[in-house]
Amino acid sequence: MCLLFNRFPFNSATPKYAYYCLRGSAVSCGFWIVEMASNVTSGNACPAPMKATSNGMFQGDNPLDFALPLAILQICLVLVVSRGLAYLLKPLRQPRVIAEIIGGILLGPSALGRNKSYMQAVFPSRSLTVLDTLANIGLIFFLFLAGLELDLKSLRQSGNRVLAIAMAGISLPFVMGIGSSFVLKQSIAKGSDSAAFLVFMGVALSITAFPVLARILAELKLLTTNVGRTAMSAAAINDIAAWILLALAVALSGHERSPLVSLWVFLAGCGFVICASIIVPPIFKWVSQRCHEGEPVEEIYICATLAAVLAAGFVTDAIGIHAMFGAFVVGILIPNDGPFASALVEKVEDLVSGLFLPLYFVSSGLKTNIATIKGLQSWGLLVFVILTASFGKILGTIVVSLLCKVSLNDALVLGFLMNCKGLVELIVLNIGKDRKVLNDQTFAIMVLMAVFTTFVTTPLVTAVYKPARKGRADYKYRTIWRKNSNSQLRILACFHCARNIPSMINLIEASRGIQKPDGLCVYAMHLKEFSERSSSILMVHKARRNGLPFWNKGCHSHSNQVIVAFEAYRQLGQVSIRPMTAISSMANIHEDICETAERKEAAVIILPFHKHQNLDGSLNISRNDFRCVNKKVLEHAACSVGIFVDRGLGGTSHVSASNVSYRVTVLFFGGGDDQEALAYGGRMAEHPGIKLVVIRFVTEPPNEGEILKVDVDDSSSGTISISQDEKFLDEFKVKTANDDSIIYEERRVKNAAETVAIIHEFNSSSLFLVGSRPVSEVACALKSSECPELGPVGGLLASQDYPTPASVLVIQQYNNAAPINFTSEMEEHLPDGDSGSV
Repeated sequence: MCLLFNRFPFNSATPKYAYYCLRGSAVSCGFWIVEMASNVTSGNACPAPMKATSNGMFQGDNPLDFALPLAILQICLVLVVSRGLAYLLKPLRQPRVIAEIIGGILLGPSALGRNKSYMQAVFPSRSLTVLDTLANIGLIFFLFLAGLELDLKSLRQSGNRVLAIAMAGISLPFVMGIGSSFVLKQSIAKGSDSAAFLVFMGVALSITAFPVLARILAELKLLTTNVGRTAMSAAAINDIAAWILLALAVALSGHERSPLVSLWVFLAGCGFVICASIIVPPIFKWVSQRCHEGEPVEEIYICATLAAVLAAGFVTDAIGIHAMFGAFVVGILIPNDGPFASALVEKVEDLVSGLFLPLYFVSSGLKTNIATIKGLQSWGLLVFVILTASFGKILGTIVVSLLCKVSLNDALVLGFLMNCKGLVELIVLNIGKDRKVLNDQTFAIMVLMAVFTTFVTTPLVTAVYKPARKGRADYKYRTIWRKNSNSQLRILACFHCARNIPSMINLIEASRGIQKPDGLCVYAMHLKEFSERSSSILMVHKARRNGLPFWNKGCHSHSNQVIVAFEAYRQLGQVSIRPMTAISSMANIHEDICETAERKEAAVIILPFHKHQNLDGSLNISRNDFRCVNKKVLEHAACSVGIFVDRGLGGTSHVSASNVSYRVTVLFFGGGDDQEALAYGGRMAEHPGIKLVVIRFVTEPPNEGEILKVDVDDSSSGTISISQDEKFLDEFKVKTANDDSIIYEERRVKNAAETVAIIHEFNSSSLFLVGSRPVSEVACALKSSECPELGPVGGLLASQDYPTPASVLVIQQYNNAAPINFTSEMEEHLPDGDSGSV
């Protein structure tokens, strides 16, 4: 009535009967105009809406009294708190959603909000409309991205086993949720609407958060296991079923006027889904066909799609269902297997997930007051809800999994994985809170249940899941050098992007030798970073459709340039090459590399250098965490490791076997690593297009009065004697005595300057092969701290002060004395967020 009287234009010309009609209405509602007038004079009038911007502090305006500066402060505060908590929880391997939920609770009345001055200054009631609007806009687009994440084609191929597990993970906890609702109605939820409350509790307990589950699987490296694939598919089915049930719950919660309203809302929602299913797919299939791989997507397509998402949200909101339903439906119906979907996600995800979505968590946190959970009864009900939700979800999943002949260990893991909650749970609870279905105490209990069940998922799965190791810990060939030179050489070649592929293929071509058609087997591993972004989920779907990271099965998406490049080389070069993909965080992707090398019995891992070549020939850092990955692989690999400094070996395209013409130079100082480099050079020399030059550096004693200062802290220098080098070189000379493509020279040097001068003579080479830890006084004198993982000689060849067009392959031999420890150096260069334990 206050708003009504404020808006009515009373003046001297206003008819008296209008005034008395309004006055009578006020009286009938229990309000007196006299009381209203006294309230106005006492300062308790309805608050005026906030203006957008202020005139500045110098003109006497408080920025916190205006909508825009206050919203900026709120967003910044939310980001700082949520990101800070995510950093603190990362060692516990928790998904970021846990930090965001806890951050929202801390900013609300449960913690900081207990200070009234803070709440009135930072989150005043008049600002909540703007905050909720921004949060729901972010929610709309996030649910659109969540719809894009779901791959309906994969779900259709899931099989009956996955469908049965998903249905069991929904039905039993849904029934138990309904049962628990009766207990809550008799205690803390008296007066709640019966039908809507039953459905909301059932949905809240039966949900599995698909995006959160995907990120937990990636963190635990289970994405590509049988358990991970089953859990992903079952969670996707669960997600769709949860949205259908939530639509039903929303429809049931809005019948203040007539019970028939709920029926009309539900039927109208079904009609919207049917119409969208007919209209949306053909339009976006046409759009997707007009977007080609490698070409920028036209802006009109992106804008039209975002407008369609908002329009769908408007329609479902007008129907009486939340606007997010329309966005989710549009996301599901858009094809997600082309460049258009990838470009769309790339344009939207960072702004939505990084900026707007955390506002939804603080909006939820402002409604959560843990202080409402008082007394033994309330805390007992919290334990009861947690046990009910976990028991129903875990038991239903385990029983059906065992009936589907899943092992007990895998069934337990599936049960724990399917029990994780997340954003979807909060959405259900917030809708129930806004529609007065859940009171404050019930809402707080359900939020804490969601946090607890998600938090314990990772430690429970880690404790239970004990996969059998498929690799052979005693496989024979862990180095390139071996007595039987006719045995097959297995290489795990890693790369980060398409820029690494041409030179990597040319290096592989140089390694195969045409005299041994079955002598080389290459596993080409594409290293992809998995993050909290929605594009990571799309990346997983594409990898699964391509049969990756499992070895390719001849069924690839031609839109994947990486797969096409290696598939073409396999057919043209007749080399056994198997593309793979490792999807993990940069903090622990080295584990995937090392485990795959052991499982596939690789003799050497080849890693790209963390710098790439510019047009002017200089090397610039691509990403510093690539360097950290290389260092960790050097420390933990169970075979030899090579770091490839690419300066355009063979140009920007694949060089066919008949056109190969390389000059490969091996710089031999001594030690196991140099022996490994020479063994690789001998392997390359079998190719008719390669000329091998071996330069052995022999150290002479310095002249009288001349001092040679050497830092010989390399632990490997004392373990390999000169006699072993002599024996190795004698065997190499005997094997290659009749090979005209190999030139062997010995150069005597006294100091580092002479060594550098001799190396300069071979700058015209196509490729240098060097050891990581040479055993030589003059080599140690070259040591530089810029790139210690390359060793003194490799560091020199890769430095900016040594201009050369030649690429460099720096090799570390397996089991060549004690492993190198780069921990202290890695901590200096490790980027924020990647400092978790290995």
